Amino acid sequence: MYDVIIIGAGVIGSATAYYLAQYNISTLVLESSNDVSNGTSKANTAIIHAGYDPKPHTLMAKYNVEGSLLTKELCRKLDVPYINNGAMVLAFNDEEIDLLKELYQRGIENGVEGLTLLDSQQAKEAEAEISTEVKGALLVKTSAIISPWEYTYALIETAVRNGVTLKLNNKVTDIKKEKGIFTVKTTEREYQCKYIINAAGIFADKVHEMIGEKEFTINQVRGQYYLLDKSQGAKTKHTLFQCPNRLGKGVVVSPTVHGNLIVGPNAETINDDDTSTTADGLKFVKEKAIKSIPTINFGENIRNFAGIRAKSDRDDFIVEESKSVENFFNLAAMASPALSSAPAIALEAVKWILNKTSCSKKTNYIDERKKIRFKDLSPEEKNNLIKSDPSYGRIICRCETITEGEILQCLNTPIPPCSIDGIKRRTNAGMGRCQGGFCSEKIALILMNKLNLNYRQILQDEDGSNILLAEAKEGYENV
Repeated sequence: MYDVIIIGAGVIGSATAYYLAQYNISTLVLESSNDVSNGTSKANTAIIHAGYDPKPHTLMAKYNVEGSLLTKELCRKLDVPYINNGAMVLAFNDEEIDLLKELYQRGIENGVEGLTLLDSQQAKEAEAEISTEVKGALLVKTSAIISPWEYTYALIETAVRNGVTLKLNNKVTDIKKEKGIFTVKTTEREYQCKYIINAAGIFADKVHEMIGEKEFTINQVRGQYYLLDKSQGAKTKHTLFQCPNRLGKGVVVSPTVHGNLIVGPNAETINDDDTSTTADGLKFVKEKAIKSIPTINFGENIRNFAGIRAKSDRDDFIVEESKSVENFFNLAAMASPALSSAPAIALEAVKWILNKTSCSKKTNYIDERKKIRFKDLSPEEKNNLIKSDPSYGRIICRCETITEGEILQCLNTPIPPCSIDGIKRRTNAGMGRCQGGFCSEKIALILMNKLNLNYRQILQDEDGSNILLAEAKEGYENV
């Protein structure tokens, strides 16, 4: 039996596991997918918001400002790509200029530093390629960008190194409670615990209702994106927003930590977890983005994708113990700025656990992580590394200069990937212009050799995404 079960290994659940691992308390993380960070945490705009947008005195405002500061320090300790590039909110008319002033005052009240209102000329000086229609902007110096999936992996890997148990492919199907003990049934087996932390993302309401009364409703909002080649990465230094509306922060144009340009999302309420992209959705994103930077060349697009965010009927984060089930804590409705707020939200959950039970802090907690990124090394460092391990001398992904050594390194971590996309998210292999066109076969062969798999077992991503079904000479009658 465990003290705590965390349901969900996205950034919220992983951050909670990271902080709980600092204490002598047994923790289990249950994840329905075959890998961590396979939901909203892998498909978002990758922005660490400063905190000017949430309404004052909301949970979003509180945790956004606290979380953005914590995120910067966590990325430093855990060797996660993080760039403090700043952001600009653009206004195109007098009404939006008034909204910028409101956002400025809101940010000041929330405790955000580095806010400046710019006129049209100052905005143009800050970003040369923005539209001539821009009438003014709010400059936000403390906004940043990260690699969200690497961030999530770093958090949960550190937690596992420090004693947390992670069970993948364990979708929760039922929860019961008897004599103060929870029994959590999954697609694999049953687990027991004293406390449950519900970080199940877009399914958080369904998980809660497995044992509790209906207390909130999660609405699924799909957002579609363009990921443009690095040839477009210098179109803007800052993350560019348009003035927000009731559906969110609007279409964003932003550089990524890997040098690309990301554009999106739109916002469309859907009834399932369908992450398909649509012609109409992408057309909307393109039209809105060109309003900010007319010179974006969408012919340099290398990938489209969609992510789903969880909006609730409360219009705020849900960070609280269940009203109908004692010792069940909900971390729900994690729409933007949840990525920015994750560590602050996690600390709130840990505080709740510590108020429920007494446990000491570990004295041997490993609170650091170092990752080899071959292309960032000096020539001397590269030569020395290759001498010590020749696998670092074999380039697998030419677009991103990712070596066999880096892929083998991620396969030797506490949470090794089981798919080509799992390796992609950990190493950046396949993230370049050809999107794995040249390196996927090599990565598949490494997976086969390292994990002792046959070609039929190689997955592109989640279970069922097998990339090969039969040898050509076998014919399809055997498939």
